[in-house]
Parts: sequence; structure tokens; C-alpha cells
Amino acid sequence: DCDAPLASALPRSSFSSSSELSSSHGPGFSRLNRRDGAGGWTPLVSNKYQWLQIDLGERMEVTAVATQGGYGSSDWVTSYLLMFSDAGRNWKQYRREESIWGFPGNTNADSVVHYRLQPPFEARFLRFLPLAWNPRGRIGMRIEVYGCAYKSEVVYFDGQSALLYKLDKKPLKPVRDIISLKFKAIQSNGILLHREGQHGNHITLELIKGKLVFFLNSGNAKVPTTIAPVTLTLGSLLDDQHWHSVLIELLDTQVNFTVDKHTHHFQAKGESSYLDLNFEISFGGVPTPGRARAFTRKSFHGCLENLYYNGVDVTELAKKNKPQILMMGNVSFSCPQPQTVPVTFLSSRSYLALPGNSGEDKVSVTFQFRRWNRAGHLLFGELQRGSGSFVLFLKDGKLKLSLFQPGQSRNVTAGAGLNDGQWHSVSLSAKWSHMNVVVDDDTAVQPLVAVLIDSGDTYYFGGCLDNSSGSGCKSPVGGFQGCLRLITIGDKAVDPISVQQGALGRFRDLQIDSCGITDRCLPSYCEHGGACSQSWDTFSCDCLGTGYTGETCHSSLYEQSCEAHKHRGNPSGLYYIDADGSGPLGPFLVYCNMTDAAWTVVRHGGPDAVTVRGAPSGRPRSAVSFAYAAGAGQLRAAVSLAEHCEQRLALRCGTARRPDSRDGTPLSWWVGRTNETHTYWGGSLPDAQKCTCGLEGNCIDSQYYCNCDAGRNEWASDTIVLSQKEHLPVTQIVMMDAGQPHSEAAYTLGPLLCHGDKSFWNSASFNTETSYLHFPAFHGELTADVCFFFKTTVSSGVFMENLGITDFIRIELRAPTEVTFSFDVGNGPCEVTVQSPTPFNDNRWHHVRAERNVKGASLQVDQLPQKMQPAPADGHVRLQLNSQLFIEISAYFQTGSSMTYHFQEHYTLSENSSSLVSSLHRDVTLTREMITLSFRTTQTPSLLLYVSSFYEEYLSVILANNGSLQIRYKLDRHQNPDAFAFDFKNMADGQLHQVKINREDAVVVVEVNQSAKKQVILSSGTEFNAVKSLILGKVLEAAGADPDTRRAAASGFTGCLSAVRFGRAAPLKAALRPGGPSRVTVRGHVAPVTRCAAGAASGSPARELAPRLAGGAGRSGPADEGEPLVNADRRDSAVIGGVIAVVIFILLCITAIAIRIYQQRKLRKENESKVSKKEEC
Repeated sequence: DCDAPLASALPRSSFSSSSELSSSHGPGFSRLNRRDGAGGWTPLVSNKYQWLQIDLGERMEVTAVATQGGYGSSDWVTSYLLMFSDAGRNWKQYRREESIWGFPGNTNADSVVHYRLQPPFEARFLRFLPLAWNPRGRIGMRIEVYGCAYKSEVVYFDGQSALLYKLDKKPLKPVRDIISLKFKAIQSNGILLHREGQHGNHITLELIKGKLVFFLNSGNAKVPTTIAPVTLTLGSLLDDQHWHSVLIELLDTQVNFTVDKHTHHFQAKGESSYLDLNFEISFGGVPTPGRARAFTRKSFHGCLENLYYNGVDVTELAKKNKPQILMMGNVSFSCPQPQTVPVTFLSSRSYLALPGNSGEDKVSVTFQFRRWNRAGHLLFGELQRGSGSFVLFLKDGKLKLSLFQPGQSRNVTAGAGLNDGQWHSVSLSAKWSHMNVVVDDDTAVQPLVAVLIDSGDTYYFGGCLDNSSGSGCKSPVGGFQGCLRLITIGDKAVDPISVQQGALGRFRDLQIDSCGITDRCLPSYCEHGGACSQSWDTFSCDCLGTGYTGETCHSSLYEQSCEAHKHRGNPSGLYYIDADGSGPLGPFLVYCNMTDAAWTVVRHGGPDAVTVRGAPSGRPRSAVSFAYAAGAGQLRAAVSLAEHCEQRLALRCGTARRPDSRDGTPLSWWVGRTNETHTYWGGSLPDAQKCTCGLEGNCIDSQYYCNCDAGRNEWASDTIVLSQKEHLPVTQIVMMDAGQPHSEAAYTLGPLLCHGDKSFWNSASFNTETSYLHFPAFHGELTADVCFFFKTTVSSGVFMENLGITDFIRIELRAPTEVTFSFDVGNGPCEVTVQSPTPFNDNRWHHVRAERNVKGASLQVDQLPQKMQPAPADGHVRLQLNSQLFIEISAYFQTGSSMTYHFQEHYTLSENSSSLVSSLHRDVTLTREMITLSFRTTQTPSLLLYVSSFYEEYLSVILANNGSLQIRYKLDRHQNPDAFAFDFKNMADGQLHQVKINREDAVVVVEVNQSAKKQVILSSGTEFNAVKSLILGKVLEAAGADPDTRRAAASGFTGCLSAVRFGRAAPLKAALRPGGPSRVTVRGHVAPVTRCAAGAASGSPARELAPRLAGGAGRSGPADEGEPLVNADRRDSAVIGGVIAVVIFILLCITAIAIRIYQQRKLRKENESKVSKKEEC
């Protein structure tokens, strides 16, 4: 267990901060649940540059953090950053998920928000940086850190040293080699470990430009290998002077290589991954044989920690001067801390203004930078005496210097590819009549200056002040986003800590003592070989030449089959097809023969005709392999997709093709794509070992089952059609000879021929609400797309939906002219809507394609313009679902029955607490809700819906005695409810009615049957507090309700309810889907039924109609087989989800990139009432 509190026992001196409001608000009072002092830390000024720091005394493993606000105050932090460090310098920001930086904070002063860190980290110092706080108060924090002691054994290499570990010389090879270590690099290049063998075989782990490269050269130990070495690169920006973990596992030719959280598995060529390796391994460098301090390659400069080889602590052996260890050069057992202080320019508005040496007759500025953006401002300075100004900037990855002088300007360029994320050094100097720029010590330019140089007052790094400041700073490009370090002005080093403390210069949007650059192409989200490029805050994919398109190269440019090409009207010809759509298999070239059927022709690269002549050996005389233009996976996908495949074999034989006389073994066989041997031939069933003539009984010799097995001295032929498509295509044909030297055979294998497309013609009709397609859970974590055709005559309904614990994905017909694609991956619900000038419910086919990836979401319907919605920067990216694809349903309520949906309670004292924007919790105040339902009944009074709260507030939707719709809101228990009657007509007429209620604060809009609409204003309040439950049917207890609501609640509801939603909650679906959640309680008889159709008798359930399904469409079944199902006649159109009549023409092209799954959930949002819909999703 590693969850002990680490901060509570520390002295006050272990806590520090950027500032404090008063001595009683100091950082020493920031321990969790303490009330001493003013009850917590509060800085002098509440802004984003404040921080609270803890010194744990030594490096510890940190597994969780917890926060509170200031005791009894209005001061608390709603979100914050967490940073950590070994020595209180060079801070690293903790990333909760791929791009998530911030942590959810508090919503009041005293509740505790606890967050478990996945993964944990090791550090001595932690720093909390408030991002947002209570707008009616100040920053206020009390904190706790949880974890345990951490064992650390370190060894330091100065770039000219190494450790040589001599292994035990055992006669047997180890079952497995396991090497584990952590490293902290001071320089970006160097050997971490190396082991070699007698004939050039070796394994090497080397840091090259901040990336870790694993070299493996293996082969036969006795013969010099000709096998090309395996080179695998993982990681990026690993020269950041922070710890990174490495794990290498070698088992024969199987290799697992892990850097931090990224693992790559591969199989090395050769007999073993460590064949003939010497019994020694070097760390930190590769010593030259016979020379004590000479190294063949660049040695490692930095520290290794917890270095283990097959469970042996190598560092401990070195510390104890064990004979297995040979130390070369300056090796020590402590890790020096970094001396440089980097500065992060967080936005394009960032700048750092530093004073120059005014009056000097020279200019001298040096610095180092790293960045991804191709363009950006680096430095601006003015020269005294009106002699001009200069600006240094990046454009297209090149360094440019522009010198502005009265009446003229000069421009020079130096360097290239400077936006590669590596550190680059720049030196700018000017004296007398010339100016020098040096980039990375190897490039210099000298533009002449016509006047004497005189240094100005201020240098602007990264950007300029606003134009109104009068600074004179100007730049032809935008601001700099990246990191700077080692700044010197006039040969004097600049101390960024003094800048942070306000003692030097000015700045905006900087993060000092930290380089926050991240590699957004690691891992790469570009699919199908798309090239990833990046800027500071996003990435892009170049899909050129991949055969795919889209933001992440996910969508194939090609049709799935020749059948699809035919339906586009394409003639016969060569076409690329992509049999698995957006899946991992690439497109390949085929010939499409457009006859009555669309035949896919895949030719092989084998000989057109093969002749086999006999010999007296009795061994195989011909084993011919056939390769195809497509790979095995591509062929498998194409054959599986087709309805029928075949391959023809024309065989002529003569003189002596006969079986062994003892056991009748066939003299020929073939191998299919699964590498299984098959002895049956054309038209025959597998394992029958008969040719077509054998099945038909007309072989030339009745003793044999194939003409060519007769062994007669005459020519015979078999024309064979192989049509068991699970075995196709043919990859090898083997012919045997019985021993006569003059025997001969010739055969020709034709191309693979397929026709049909099962996905193109796979359709399903849904006649009842209890019929739905059940697919496995939608596993499109990072990228997924869905495409289908639909037709309908009704106005709204859900096509498909899949739910997770909090995440979801849904495609629906929201209105006759609207199709909506909605989802939530943890950043709050996002919607993409396509609107049409003409209705979609015209009983014609319409095509829908929706895609969601880490860059955003898109939706296209028919040929209407595609709608897109970008993903938020640094938001959650993984869509995590755990249920089957599910369709909206209806339920029949018998007299006296009820269904209660209990909204999930939420307590602020909880691990990883983070509330969904639309979730309903005890401590959330709602100022808005959207409610939809459809119903059919003849009963009055009736209760359609009742929502209660813990504070005796409620909402009721009822039908009065006269059948009119009435709505009551009571949002203040001390006031009478607002009651509204809508005299649209008698709605208890046995017809289907739809109701939509949308409230924003005090404004309530009610829409009935998508036509009649009315707006009312509430007077009882605007906040719906602590929502408790939603009840459909009979209410046993309606405490505090008005008399009309109580009468309707006692009467309940008899009839059919459908498409009931309260915000995100779907109570019918939750209750009736398989394995429904425990928070739904059902009393009496509530069962899924046919759609709430007009014209059917409302007093009795209807008979269920069995759905019609085409092959491959999935299976249908009841929502819950444990519930009784109700049956009745159906005469109207087929339905999906109880609302929509659809025959769905599904091409589910669902694809996922699964790397790893975090249990971590999203940032806790503000109350639903406080959150407005963002432009980004």
C-alpha cells in the first residue's frame, strides 16, 4: 500500500509559496483539515502566477493529492496545475491523460476533493498552481499528498565514463533477458548500454537527439550475419533533464521495448536476439578495447537510476566495488541538479522584456530555444541615436534577421529546420559597422551596417507589448511559443528567477523554471502511415500517398469492393479497393469485371502454366507457390466481404499419374491462404478427396476419384473450380510422381474471382421496439466512424446509441430536417447537426456518415455540406464505452405500475471526483433542463412524469380530467408551485403525442407534437436543487405536491411511454436494456412493447411482430428477456427505437486505435446552470 499522508506531519518550514495575504495566511497553514492561522494559504494577489509548494524532504513516490479551500471562507480553487521536481528547480508538469493538464478543484471551502494519480510519480518537491478560483472570493488552499518511500540508487556519468558489468559465464543461455532502468539526460546524445558478440551481433540503447533508439543485430553466431539490424525509436524530448523509465525484455527473438508508457513489441530476425553475445555489458559508453578511457561513440552525460539486469542491482555492485564491475572514468553515485532555468512562452501573446546595456557601443545577446512552430518572434531591439532597430524571428523553420535603418532595411537568413523541437543556440553580436548572427555554432552572416552601433534600452523576447504601449516593438510574424534558456545580454547571464520575483524586467504568459514543450506526435494519432507534424498546441496529418483522407487519415479514398464501384456506374477496369474500409489494412489494385455481377479479379504472380515431368524418386516433383498483389490480410478481408469466391485450375496429365498402391494417397494437393493442406478438388466438399468427376461418378477409371490419378498411358484433363472461399486463394500446388520417368502433367491456375458485397447488401427491418441490432461495445476510443442508409416516415428517433459510465455516442433524427451526431468523451456533451431544406422523413433512402477522432467530429448526410466541430485543445480524447449498441425503446405501463430512476448521488469527498456537466447530483443546482417524451393513453387523470428533489421541490407533467396537458414547477418549497395548463386539445385520445419541455432559468418553452408551442415564465424560482428521482407511472408518495399532482400521482399511468429523456438520463432505456443499472426500480408490470402507435388500443398491449433480418446484420431480441413481453398486431411501418420507421442499410465501419486505457475521468465542470454551450466540443 502506497497511500500514506505525506504532508500532514511536515513542519511549516516545508511549505512555501509565491506570496501570502498576511502572516496568518501563510503556506505553513495549508495542511488538509487544519484550522490554525486563517485556515489555509491565500496569496497576496489572486492571479495565475501564484503557487504553493511542498518539500517532502526526500524523493517519495506520490500516488494521490487532495485539496480544500480556506476554512470557513469564500476562498477556494476550482482547478489547478500540479508540478513536481527533484530539487525545487526545472519543474515538470503532471499530465493526467494524453493532453489533460488541469486538475478539478473545489466547489466550496471545506469539502475535500481527492485525486488518485495514474500513473504515480517520484519527486521531492510538489507545486500547486491555481488556474481558477471562486469568483466571489480569493485563492485559498489546504492540501495533502499521499504516497510512500521510494528507493533510489543512482549513478552519474560525465560524458567520458562508463560501467562495465561482467556477467556470470553460464553454459546455458538465459530463458529471458530483462534490463530496467531510469535515466535523466543532461545532453541529447549518448550511449546508455551496449552489449556485443563475436561476429558483430550486438544490442545497443542510444539517446539520439532526445529520442531513445534501440539497435538489435542478431543472426547465426558461427557465421557473420548478413541480416540488417533492427532499429526502433521510442520517446521524444527525453533530454529534458527529467527521469524517464526504460524496460527491455528479450526472449529468443521476441523483444518488448518500453519507454515511459509506450511499448513496442517486435520479433527480431535470426535465431536469437542475444546470440553469441559476450559475457559483459557496458553502461554509459562503449569502451575501446585495450584503451582505458577511450570510447568509440558518444558517451552518455547524465544519471541512471535503479539499474537492474535480470534482477541484479548493478549500481549496488558498483558502490560496493564488486569484482564484476569495472568503472571507467569519472563515475559517481549522486545526481547533480540542473543549473539552467528554462522559460516557457505559453501563448502567442507571451513576451519577456529585459533591460539592455544602454549606451554601450555594441550589441551582444545569446540564448537557446526549442519549439515546433515554423514561425515566431524571437528578439526585438532598438538601437540608440535613431540608428534603427532589428528583429530576429523564425519563418519556415529558418532564422531570419531583419535590420531596419533610416531609408533602408536588410534581411539575412541562417539555419534550417529549426522547428524540430531540439535545442538550438543563437548568438547575435554587433559592433562598429557589422552584425553577426551565429546559429548552432556553424552558421554566420554579416550584413553591413552603415552607422555606428549603440545598444538600446530594452530587448523583447518572444513577442511585443500591445501597440498602445509605445514600446516601438514590431515583428513580421506572430509571437513565440516554446522555450528559452541560457539568456545572456552584454556577456551577463540573465536570472529568470529574478524575473519571476519581479526584480528584473517584465513579462506576460510565461512559465518560469519549466519547459512545457510536449510532443503531440508521440504517440502519433495519424493512421495508415500518415505523416504527423505539429505546432505548439496541435498536430496535423499529411495523408498524401496513403490512400486515406480526413484529419487523422482515417477514411479510405477507395470503395470497399467492385460491387460498390459498379453501383457508382464505373465500367470494367483496374481499381483500388479497400476491403476493410477505414480499418488497418491498406487498399490494393484489382480488376473489376462489370458483367451481370461485379467480379473482382485478383491475379497472382506465379507462372501462367506449370509443367511437371516425372522422375523415379517418388518425391514431390513440383511445389509451386503463388503470390498475389495483395497481402494475406487484405485477401482475407476481400474474400470475407464477398458473397462468392472461386478459383479455376485447368489440369492436363498423362502417362503415369497414379496413387501409391498401398494406401491410396493422392498424388496432388494444394495449400490455401490459411496454410492448410487440402486434397479435395473442384466442386468437391472439403476432406472428400475427390475431383468433380469423382463426385459425379464419371472418372475415366472408376477406381479413382480424379482423372489424373488413373495412371493410364494417355492424356486426361480435369477442369477444376475451387469455391470453398474460406480456403481461397490458392497459395501453393504440389504434384507427386509414382516413379515413371516419362510421366508428365501441366496445369494453369487462374486468378481469384469474387463477386458480391455482404456489407453493401446487408440490411435489417425493424418492426418492433423490442427488435434491435446488438453489436459489441463501440471500441472507437481514439477514432471511429459509422455509416449507414435509412428511410423513414416519422419525424424523430434514435438511430444508434452506445453508453459508457459517463461517455456516450448517439446518432439521431432530431427533427424532420435535422440529423444530429452527439457524444461525450469527458469534455462535456458535443453535438454536430446537419440541417436540410427538405425533410428526411420522405420514405426515401438517405446516407449518413459520422466520424469522431482526437481532432474533432464530422457529420455528412447525403450530398449536403459536411459539418465539423473541432475538439478542444488539451481535452479528453478517449471515448470509453462498456455497453452494447442500443436502440431507443418504448414501454407499456399496466395500471398501478411505476418506474423510478434514481439520479446518481455525488459527494465531494470521493476519489477522482469529477461531475459531468449534465449529471444530476445532490450538490448541483440546475437552472436548465430539456425533457422529451412520447405517450399514448386514454386514462385521465394521468401522471406522465414526476421529478422530485431532496428539498421538496418538484416538476410534474400530468393530464387533467379533461385530457389537457398541465405542467407544474415548484422550485422553492416555501412558495406555491407554478401551474400551467395547455389547452391544446384532449390528449388522452389514444393517439401518439410528443411533448418537449425546455427550461432556461425562469423561461419554459413547451412544444407539443412539433407544432403547437407555448412559452411561460416561472415565479417560484429558477433553481432546481438536489434532484432526487424521476418517476413514470404511479407515485406512492408525493410529499409537498399540490392536490392535482397528488390525484394524478395516485392514478398513475396506463398506456405506452416512449423516448423519455431528462437531460442525459434515459430512464426507459436504463430500465429495460440488458443488465440495466441498479438505480432503476420497477414496480408492477412494465414491459417493452411495439411502438406507441396511433390507432392501437391503449388499454391492452399489442402482439409483437418478429423482425426480418438479412444475413450478417446482427441479432435481434428483447430488451430484457427476464421481463414479460407484450404482443399485438402491427400494420404500420417498421421502426427503430420506437419512434422511427427505418430499414437500416448498415455499413458499420467502426475502427479503433487502442493504445492503453486510463481509469481516469474528466475535469469536474461547473454546474450545468453555469455552463454555456461552447463553440468547440
